[in-house]
Amino acid sequence: MNPLVQLTLARLREFLREPAAIFWTFGFPILLAFVLGLAFRQGPPQRIPVAVLSGPAQEPRLDLLQGDGRFHASPASPEELPELFRKGEAVLAVGGGEALEYRFDPAHAEAVAARRDVDDLLQRAAGRRDALSVEDLPVETPGSLYIEFLVPGLLGFNIMSSSLWGIGWHIVQTRKRRLLKRLVATPMRRSHYLLSHILSRLAFLAAEAVALLAFAALVFQVEVRGGLVAFSLFTLLGAMTFAGFGLLVASRTENVETVSGLVNLLVFPQMLLSGVFFSWAHFPEWLQPLCRALPLTLFNDGLRGLLGGAPAGDLLLPALALAAYGVTSFALALRLFRWL
Repeated sequence: MNPLVQLTLARLREFLREPAAIFWTFGFPILLAFVLGLAFRQGPPQRIPVAVLSGPAQEPRLDLLQGDGRFHASPASPEELPELFRKGEAVLAVGGGEALEYRFDPAHAEAVAARRDVDDLLQRAAGRRDALSVEDLPVETPGSLYIEFLVPGLLGFNIMSSSLWGIGWHIVQTRKRRLLKRLVATPMRRSHYLLSHILSRLAFLAAEAVALLAFAALVFQVEVRGGLVAFSLFTLLGAMTFAGFGLLVASRTENVETVSGLVNLLVFPQMLLSGVFFSWAHFPEWLQPLCRALPLTLFNDGLRGLLGGAPAGDLLLPALALAAYGVTSFALALRLFRWL
């Protein structure tokens, strides 16, 4: 039989014989999506914790804030305030004296918003009149829920990490055990061996993506509005790209300690900068061009666009960039790879 077919089948059998690998590939992302999805599920907004300090105006301000559904107000003394801030039991403290006094961290976005809303509520209660009438209209944009942001990020991160760890670790282990030396004597090309790792990863990709998307659809009603075909093709491209990186980090590495360092060097910066759990737009402007250029950012943003209903044509540039990453990494791995 064809050497490439035999090598691919061997990799599939090795994977299926590792229960831990199956859990980290299929079970862990579903578990993480469930926990984070519950924490940030759609529903009424959480009340902002506000402390009202002791003083002559404490009671009326407490009553006013407790009657508003946006705030969870509680009385506190100035001595208790540092502990409340440390534990996150308050993001804003309102003075209890006649003059309004606010204590908060100006770098904390929730605290700044709370200060604005609390001041607006107290000023209106004191008789302030607005010059213009105001109406709040909630926006329900497809793909705007946090779970719809999270699922593509988890899928992208899982595909990247499983490709790098699964391929890189296995090749280095095989080299360390001198099994590659035996494979050299077989009628097999170097490209066959490297491609077999990519094909074996792609074989599990469908089950990996389907399991996570099916779970998100059943539990959190997440939809792929941009089309399953485009979503599948883009996911396939991303998996091939990260598989190429996995081959590259293992092409000359001789021990598991080195490959672990190389994989972590690729995984952790992208996990932090590529918007897996929160948007990369939170980083400083000077760092954002680097964030946008990372392969995982291109992949995650493309998946989120398809989940929200973006047309497939919008993915042309990210797809070309991912393809360039993948082709370059595989070509370098093919050139640098050594058996011993």
